[in-house]
Amino acid sequence: MREIFNRVEDSESVHIEVDIDTEDFQDSNPWLFSLFIKLSKIDEDSDAFDAFLETKESIIIALEHENRAKYVGSRVNEGWHEFYFYAKNSKNLESIVAHMLKESGYKYESSIVKDAKWDFYSKNLFPTELEFHNIQSDKIIFLLQEEGDDLLISRDVEHYVSFDTSSQKERFVQNALQNGFRFKDDISSEEFEYGAALLKEHAVTNKEIKKVVEELYKLVKKEHGYYEGWSTTLAIENN
Repeated sequence: MREIFNRVEDSESVHIEVDIDTEDFQDSNPWLFSLFIKLSKIDEDSDAFDAFLETKESIIIALEHENRAKYVGSRVNEGWHEFYFYAKNSKNLESIVAHMLKESGYKYESSIVKDAKWDFYSKNLFPTELEFHNIQSDKIIFLLQEEGDDLLISRDVEHYVSFDTSSQKERFVQNALQNGFRFKDDISSEEFEYGAALLKEHAVTNKEIKKVVEELYKLVKKEHGYYEGWSTTLAIENN
């Protein structure tokens, strides 16, 4: 499954696509193959970019043919589109790509190094716990938009947290109340006995949700707990 998110590195926004289902490939693919393609402003217009995306998928299909390599993700930064694969061995990958890009007109570079522990993947592609929450938030917001929600309208949003101990939960709740959240319910699950549902009134734009989630996430981690996500009702249901 491919997920998409943005990460800030050295004050620059990096657009990342990552395949998060790679467990079955990690032991048998120790070689990291990197392909960097530079796009001009002309290349980034709609028609040319559609052609570039077709080229990208063709390269992925060619390199994954007969399990030569596994596409694990890409990064976009300052006009460079970086594609990453893990392969069984270092043979033929660069020649396959060179043949496919020979007459494309794209400026590109490629390299292959051994990375048996998949360090690059875990550090530079795979989402952090907080980034996973931001990905899920974007999906919820998309569904709200599909239903005609006005994201700018403030409404009660429920946030869910869980802890290993009752004392962790109680300390967290007190901190959360001091930061504008309201306690709603105690909750529990098969995995965690101690949890809470909190309320806060705010808009559900991407910017506002990200700010509130990150604020709450810091409070949760201060008590070694787990942020579980959020839910809300459509704004049109409140009018």
